[in-house]
Amino acid sequence: MSEHANDKEHQRPTLLERLSAFLIREPEDREELLTLLHGAFERKLLDADALSIIEGALQVSEMTVRDIMIPRSQMDVVSIDDEPEQFIPFVMETRHSRFPVVGENKDDVVGILLAKELLNYYANPESFNLRDTLRPAVFVPESKRLNVLLRDFRANRNHIAIVVDEYGGVSGLVTIEDVLEQIVGDIEDEYDFDEAEDNIIPEAGARYRVKAQTEIAAFNEALGAQFSDEEFHTIGGLVLQAFGRLPKRGEATTIGNFRFKVVRADSRRIYTLQVERLAPEPDEDSPAGAP
Repeated sequence: MSEHANDKEHQRPTLLERLSAFLIREPEDREELLTLLHGAFERKLLDADALSIIEGALQVSEMTVRDIMIPRSQMDVVSIDDEPEQFIPFVMETRHSRFPVVGENKDDVVGILLAKELLNYYANPESFNLRDTLRPAVFVPESKRLNVLLRDFRANRNHIAIVVDEYGGVSGLVTIEDVLEQIVGDIEDEYDFDEAEDNIIPEAGARYRVKAQTEIAAFNEALGAQFSDEEFHTIGGLVLQAFGRLPKRGEATTIGNFRFKVVRADSRRIYTLQVERLAPEPDEDSPAGAP
């Protein structure tokens, strides 16, 4: 390669230099900054993933814990008075890595149980004491900003916090994964669907794990439902219509004789649903005991 070509290559601006040049004029507000970033995307200075992450990071600085917390009614908890053989099946079914442990009610959070600590129970059941295995619970107000919470999570190496209202009562919980998903989108773990797996997977208790992208026709065929696909093509669209908004993880709704619980969702869309077929309501015109 000639010396002239080397000089030309050396003079070519880097991605960072081109982006800096594009943003050389300081934006006056957040809207103008977003406009500049979208312009950078259109000029191929940013790819779609980078733009989405930047937008998510900006959004997190304006959101509070109240916006993303798992509501109190949807919290999966373990009772401090239960024996391991009583709550271990529940731990295995819900598949969380951490559980609030409560006393008399959900306002009385004693500590946090790490599911991996139950290995000690199987190693030596006689000496296992639930209270001794608990980690201290961290409490945060509903009004705490997500960017501040994320910084606290990182500094304290903590992954879960109990959310309290202005009166000190427990109103929900929030995890570090919940915060990160607001920035980067849904984070899959080893219990999420693999791309090669079916869209509908049977679970214990006559329930089904269903991808929101499952076509309604396929859902009807698999579960014997009769939902119309004239307005929506996916089961996620049907659920969104029922809520009238984007639901949070843990929220549930009933459509026909099916109960849909949101298992995974972020601020953009629903990913996974837990579906349970409900018993049909008896026909009021049928005599008692009639089939």
